[in-house]
Amino acid sequence: MPAPSAATFTRLADLIAIDDVADRTTRPVVEAFSGREIATIPVGTADDAKAAIERARVAQAAWAARPVADRARIFHRYRDLVLSRREELMDMAQAETGKSRTSAQEEVVDIAITARYYARTAEKLLRPRRATGMLPGLTKTVVRHHPKGVVGVIAPWNYPMTLAVSDAIPALLAGNAVVLKPDSQTPYCALACVELLYEAGLPRDLFAVVPGPGSVVGTALVENTDYLMFTGSSQTGRLLAEQAGRRLIGFSAELGGKNPMIVTAGANLREVTDAAVRACFSNSGQLCISIERIYVEKSIAPEFTRMLGDRVRKMALGPGYEFGIEMGSLINETQVKTVSAHVDDAVVKGATVVAGGKARPDLGPLFYEPTVAHRRPRGRRVLPGGDVRSARVGVSGGRRRRGDPPRQRHRIRPQRVGVGGDQGAGRGHRVACPRRHRQRRRGLRAGVGEHRRADGRHGHLGCRSPARGGRAAQVHRIADGRDHADPQPRRAARTATEAVGQDHSAVHPVAAVAAG
Repeated sequence: MPAPSAATFTRLADLIAIDDVADRTTRPVVEAFSGREIATIPVGTADDAKAAIERARVAQAAWAARPVADRARIFHRYRDLVLSRREELMDMAQAETGKSRTSAQEEVVDIAITARYYARTAEKLLRPRRATGMLPGLTKTVVRHHPKGVVGVIAPWNYPMTLAVSDAIPALLAGNAVVLKPDSQTPYCALACVELLYEAGLPRDLFAVVPGPGSVVGTALVENTDYLMFTGSSQTGRLLAEQAGRRLIGFSAELGGKNPMIVTAGANLREVTDAAVRACFSNSGQLCISIERIYVEKSIAPEFTRMLGDRVRKMALGPGYEFGIEMGSLINETQVKTVSAHVDDAVVKGATVVAGGKARPDLGPLFYEPTVAHRRPRGRRVLPGGDVRSARVGVSGGRRRRGDPPRQRHRIRPQRVGVGGDQGAGRGHRVACPRRHRQRRRGLRAGVGEHRRADGRHGHLGCRSPARGGRAAQVHRIADGRDHADPQPRRAARTATEAVGQDHSAVHPVAAVAAG
């Protein structure tokens, strides 16, 4: 299938919430696969954002007065439109980001599932409920949910559909308006999704799209909206949190990550290898919860490294608007240079490249092979830490210390091998071991953020980790907002008073495998 036509971009450009588009400067939008310009996008200003927010306030008052069931019907229609037009949406996602067809499909499916879920549950979750009063029997307490007003959303480029729309759906159903600043590299992904919302019956001023620089349009959002949702770097997230704090408005931040995978002796290495490929290289590795390091028990590290290298070398890399390609390109030249620098630095410090390790300009200007680097010298970093955007994984062996009791023979100590990290970024991890209850014990007791199943997919997010050191037990929520102890979905109800989001960011395709 080809990239979207010029007529498609022209039609979508008419939906931008800028009055005098013809008088604005523009910036090019390029096809990631080829680097050629496929469209331009007008550059919005702070005044454009403020005007869109004012229009959204007017629309929000009328929207909040509508019954929740009426709002839900729009999102049922939206779900149907997304599924019927999925091919067009996937084409746009691939054109602007360079991701594979499968990764593009994941975004479209996520939007449809999210719309269906909240359309079905919003009325129940938002209805008033009784609560215990201060003086039971003498007082009556009713909890009612009220919308925040206008929610600002600053969306990233790695999931430009999911993080532009899926985060906005519960906020809209809860009675809020949304003003969105898409990433400048992927503005038409957001517009393509919002177009279908308008077709489903959503008032146009209720969801406005204002493209432009983050320092200009993003600042206007944090200074004028009632709640801010941001996905991006930890550095920018800290700055926005300070600005939101000064205004005393709510702020939801989904920032970068640096995430490990732990493999213990006894795990099925064939299954774990396939899981590691998904976990490291999904969306070309440009995912905040991508695995960047793998810690493997020493006895199985050589075999696992060989199996992972063989599997990665067989990955199908290339451009194309069809299924069958496992990994697409990176988003821009900066990403390619960053990945190259990481690999070069690892080799200088003693790492051996097991698979990949070089750019592929023969496929397109932004292609880089999925890479596995092996063996980290003690006391040195194979790959730099911090809020980095690359899908990579380091494998380090956990060994039994002399004097450990037999029951601790295979225990990987995350703090000892560096799973906890020292970067201060958001963390997640995966644990692959013979039995699921051992996976929970070893993985969740590490106390590191979000968790995935051993097959590389989201899972075990509903597990409650044991209390440690006098702390209360940590609750790890599953994707729809429920926790293990309380299966009642909470996320839509929470959006009545705050706009919520999911955890995505961006990374690149390097997997560093180091044996301890």
